[in-house]
Amino acid sequence: MRATTLIGTVVPVAAAAVAGSLATRPAESRWYRRLRKPRYQPPRQAFPIVWTLLYADLAISSAATIDRSITREQALDYLRALGVNLALNASWSWLFFNRHMLKTSAAVAAALALSSADLTRRADRRVAPVLGLYPLWCAFASVLAAHIWQLNH
Repeated sequence: MRATTLIGTVVPVAAAAVAGSLATRPAESRWYRRLRKPRYQPPRQAFPIVWTLLYADLAISSAATIDRSITREQALDYLRALGVNLALNASWSWLFFNRHMLKTSAAVAAALALSSADLTRRADRRVAPVLGLYPLWCAFASVLAAHIWQLNH
């Protein structure tokens, strides 16, 4: 994998991670603490650990996929799909934690799960199995977001 390609995926993935992280600061807010949450919600400390691992996996898997693309068009298609995915990823945190838009954030979480599955489908076959953890986590997160919306509307 070329260093320039890796830098080209690390930068936007890190930007999405930072944007999402800035939005989640209200996770310790009174509003968030008062939300009813399902029993299966992981402990608060799990989220930054899981997301850090998933973001690292996404950046590395994406760089490998782009470098191994057969055509330039295939690489550009993957980059466009990655851009959509990162926009959905970062926007979820803002909708949920800052805007308190539970229904909309649940819909965005579902779209993120689908987008993540699409990225895995497009990924190089050698990295797709590892990248497959990303849509699984996003699917879980969308169920969790929908359940929180259901419990609180």
